[in-house]
Amino acid sequence: MAKPDPRLLDPALYPHACEIPTRYADLDPNGHINNVAQAAIVEDARVRFHVASGFADAMAPGGQVMLASLTIDYLAQCHYPAPITVHTGVVAPGKHSLRLRHLLMQNGRPAGLAESVAVYVVDGRAAALPDALLTGLAPLMCR
Repeated sequence: MAKPDPRLLDPALYPHACEIPTRYADLDPNGHINNVAQAAIVEDARVRFHVASGFADAMAPGGQVMLASLTIDYLAQCHYPAPITVHTGVVAPGKHSLRLRHLLMQNGRPAGLAESVAVYVVDGRAAALPDALLTGLAPLMCR
């Protein structure tokens, strides 16, 4: 893996942060937090971001958000019991989706960098992002 742009490792770039506890069950035989568990941590942070940003409230009846893509670059091992702080921001809105970037930090050091694409769906079909979300997007963007 190529080294990430150091600018992306600055928590100040991201408008939202949440702390996700690690669990003993997240450990693998090597004694660190398993990669699949880290993906679940990103999922939890992504959903918290949607709720905090008002995206959940802007959805039409029958609307939901579906994960279309998730990539994670693992930068350091994570260990139990320290929590992981996930910093999140919008990288680029599309017509039907939002591309989010997530910085995972543990004990003050970068542990992972992830990108997710969340597609807005109404009644099982991709739909245009709600105007209420798009008009309030500026403070949710990565700085």
